[in-house]
Order: sequence, then structure tokens, then C-alpha cells
Amino acid sequence: MAHIAANLKDNEDSAEFAALLKESLRGQDKFEGCVVNGTVVGVEDGVAVIDVGLKSEGRVSLREFSRPGEDPEIKVGDTVEVFVERIEGREGQTSLSREKARREEVWIELEKSCEKGERVTGVIAGRVKGGFIVDLGGAVAFLPGSQVDIRPVRDVTPLMDTPQPFHILKMDRGRGNIVVSRRAVLEESRESARSDLLESLSEGQILEGVVKNITDYGAFVDLGGVDGLLHVTDISWKRVNHPSEVLQLGQTVKVQVIRFNEETQRISLGMKQLEADPWQDVGEKYAIGAKFKGRVSNITDYGAFVELEEGIEGLVHVSEMSWTKKNIHPGKIVSTSQEVEVVVLDVDPEKRRISLGLKQCQENPWIKYAQNAKVGDIIEGEIRNTTEFGLFVGLTEEIDGMVHLSDISWEDGSAEALKNFKKGDSVKAKILELDPERERVALGIKQLTEDPYDGATSGLAKGSVVTCTVAEINDKGIEVTLGNGMSGTIKKSDLSRERSEQRPDRFAVGEKVDAKVISIDGKSRKVSLSIKAREIDEDKQAMKDYGSTESGASLGDILGAALQEKDGESKKAEKEEGEAKPKKTRTKAKTFAGDSEES
Repeated sequence: MAHIAANLKDNEDSAEFAALLKESLRGQDKFEGCVVNGTVVGVEDGVAVIDVGLKSEGRVSLREFSRPGEDPEIKVGDTVEVFVERIEGREGQTSLSREKARREEVWIELEKSCEKGERVTGVIAGRVKGGFIVDLGGAVAFLPGSQVDIRPVRDVTPLMDTPQPFHILKMDRGRGNIVVSRRAVLEESRESARSDLLESLSEGQILEGVVKNITDYGAFVDLGGVDGLLHVTDISWKRVNHPSEVLQLGQTVKVQVIRFNEETQRISLGMKQLEADPWQDVGEKYAIGAKFKGRVSNITDYGAFVELEEGIEGLVHVSEMSWTKKNIHPGKIVSTSQEVEVVVLDVDPEKRRISLGLKQCQENPWIKYAQNAKVGDIIEGEIRNTTEFGLFVGLTEEIDGMVHLSDISWEDGSAEALKNFKKGDSVKAKILELDPERERVALGIKQLTEDPYDGATSGLAKGSVVTCTVAEINDKGIEVTLGNGMSGTIKKSDLSRERSEQRPDRFAVGEKVDAKVISIDGKSRKVSLSIKAREIDEDKQAMKDYGSTESGASLGDILGAALQEKDGESKKAEKEEGEAKPKKTRTKAKTFAGDSEES
């Protein structure tokens, strides 16, 4: 019985011990995955032995108690926080981690900051796909590339390894994910700075800003929360073809507020306004007629711009570039950056314009030629060009004279006369006109010979009556040929004094008619005639000869007598001509050069 009682007691003690052990282990289970305080009981072989109140101590590498490149500051007796990973590891020891403990601490603080919307401090530690890794004091966060800055940043090297403020966008403790933004912090600061800046902004104010964007027409400058436009014309007093010639993205510049519209909040900025205006005394410095040296800064279709000094440019118009090279692109005369000598032709300080001349610095070949030649001289030169209106003949190596189409031939003043000449031929010509101011020398080839029609008009006089032969009939009248070979025209309205008889078709080619000379055009070699005017003159003469009141003749008697006299003159003329048959020819009008004259 005693033996049985002893066994029962032992069983009771075992059950109690098992219950106590189970209760003890249940308490230990609560330690796993938690951060607890432990005491350093030993430091040996690069590890710290830490007692956290469990049945076995844990070991933590000393590297977890220091930053890279620094020695750990830990000694026996120190109390530290560690993370309990497992109660018993493979070797029966408690598995502890100082890094996970620190991370747990950080996570708790970060969650509090995220709930309150507070900023957190971190360091951009490295680059990953789509963004960067940020160390938030032990916790690792992801910074997307779009959240680094307000504008794209090409190089983030200056931002790395430097404490930066961030906003937490998202946290997932289960997955261990944290997403942060640096851009949100900058936008908050920018908005605050923007409000302060707009309140204090005024025209004429000088500010510092950063070039944010560059376009063809200027650059946008970030003034700290608000952007202003720096137009290309306000960058410098000198010519700037493109803002990129002077400015770079990210460059810090000093600017002046030129205009500020409070309603639209548009800000116009200027850089050149911070420098002295070089055009202030330009009228005194650059006198008309003075010569200066400058550098070709820009070439256009209409001329070249020459920089006389920093910020002062003048235009050499294409017409002022050469005495002889006409209709040529300025780029074939000068080149960019070439140093040239110019003459000031005109100055307009208000419009900021200076007109320059390049050819004025050279001897005028037209004046030189005019000094050695005179009108009437006969020259010989090479045909350098042919056009629809004449020939250009070389006078010197630099200048040409022109033979107008009307001065090529006495017989033919049309374009047909040009077929006898081609480029490269050598021809002789007479100088007809010298005009160095207009850069013109007029030549004539036909003037080398006698005018075959010279004297053809000697027998003609305005108002005289001539007999001519019908050469051509058209709707406008008739063309006639005079006895001296000249051509004449009788308009339809001049065919008769009677409107019913003003019909060209009542005449026949070869028919002879008497008409009065109205005008003589020596240039076109044509004579204007009128049958109507002749008839009117005859009536007036008949009234004068036969219509005296003393004679008592009636109008019928006067007209009858006049007609009989005219009929007698016609028969007499036919008798003198004999049996000769009239020639019926069609002669077209010939044109040749000469001045219009009337006699």
C-alpha cells in the first residue's frame, strides 16, 4: 500500500510539473516574432551573447550593432532591444536579430507618421528598376522615378547618400512594402513658396531662378514655386538665335521681372535688363559715313548682320554688298564669323537699327569706268548673258553694259534679232548712255551703221495729204504703205466722215487711197493717217473757194463744183500713170529704235 501511495504521489508531481512546463512554454511562445529587451552577458568571437529571460541565450553578430565602416559600441551589461525569431534553433539556442528589432521599431514609428501625414527622413541608397531604394532608418522603402522631383531629373547622384524628407504614399506591413515620394514634399514647399512669392512680386524686382525648360522662343525659369518666361529677345542685348546658345537646363540665373499680370499670374522676365543698354549713345558713336570693323553674326536672304560690338548689330542689305554682284545670295559674298569693314549708312536709335554698307569700302567700278569712257565710244566685248530683252556685254572684269532689244537691228526690233547672238560671242557696240549712279551703261549695235530709214520721213509732214496703198485689212481699220516704204495705219473711225462708211471691208488690198497725216512715230516707223480728216478739210476748202456770199452760189453748186474738180484731178492722175497696173502688197509694220517725234 505504501508503495502504491508513493507511486500516486510521484504521478501527481509529474502532472503538476507537466502543467507548469506547459504553462511556461505557452508564455515563451508569445516571445516569438516580438521585440524584447535583453542583457548583454558576453562579447566574444564577433558576436554578442544576450539573455532575454528564456532557457537559453541568443547570439547576435556585432555587425548588427554598428553602421558600415564603424566599430560596434556595445559591452557586457548593456540592455538592448532584439527581435526573437525562434525560441530554439537547430543548435538549441534562441535565435535573435538586432536588425529586425530595429526594423520593427522603425515600422511602428513609420505607421504613426503615415497615419498623421507627417514627413519622414530617409536616404536614397541605390537604384532599382523603375525607381530607387530609400533607407528610412532601418526600413527599406521604394521611391518611384516619377516621385523623385517635380520635373524629370537626369542625374540623381547629388541626391544620393543625403538625408531627404519624404511622404509615405503606401504601407503594407504584411508584405513589407513601403512606397514614398519626394515630389509630394517639394510640391508642398513649392506651393507655400509660390504664395509668398506672388504676394511680394513686383515689376523691376530682381530674383534668382533655375532654368526649367528651353523652347525656340525662350526659356521658362522656376522662381521657387512659380514659373516665368524669359523671352529669347530679353536674354541678351546681342543677337541670340536660340536660347540654348546661352542657357542650359538646371542653370541658375539672375533675372528681372519685366511684367507681372496679377489676374493671369503670367510673369515676363529679362536678363539683359540687368546690363547697361549699349544703344543709349549709339547715334554719337556711329556717325554716318564712318568706317568700322565688325564680325558677321548672321546671314539671311536679304542681307547679313554685322556685330560692331557686344549687343550692337547693323544690317548690310544685299543691295549694299557688292557693286557688281546682283541677285546673288549674301552667303556667297560673306561667311559667318568673317571680319569685315563696313560704312555706316543710316542710324535709327529709336528702332535700334543701323544700316551698313560693304561695297562702299571698295572702289566703285562704275565711276572708274565712266571716268575713262564717254558716250559715242565704240567698245568690243564678250556676250556674258542673253535675256528676252537684250544682251549683256562685258566692259571690264567686273561690269557689263546692256544692249537693249530695240538697239540691236534697224530692220527687226523683235526677239528674232537675238537669234544671231549667243553667249561667248565677241561683239562691237557703241556707248549710248553712261549712268554710274544707276550702275548702268547702255550700248547699241545698230548705231554702228547708218539708219536705212533715215530721211524716210523727210517728205512727210503732219497735216499733209499723201497717196498710199492698202496693205492689210482688219477689224480695227486698215494698214497702208506709203510711197517711201513706211507703214501707216488708218483707224476704223478715220475711214470716213460718214459712220455708215466706216467699214474696213469696203476697201481692197492694193487699192490706193488719199489720207491726211495725223502723226509720225519715228520709233515704231509708223504713220497715223485719216481719210475722215482729209474729207473734212476738203469740205472746208470748198466752202472757202466756192461758198462766198457775193457769188450767190448754193450749197449744191459748191459741192458739185468741188466734185467735178476732184474728178478731173483723179482722171489726170490716171492718165499720167498710163497703163501701169497697181502693185498689191501686204507690208507689215517694222519697228526700230528711235525717239518719238512729230513734224
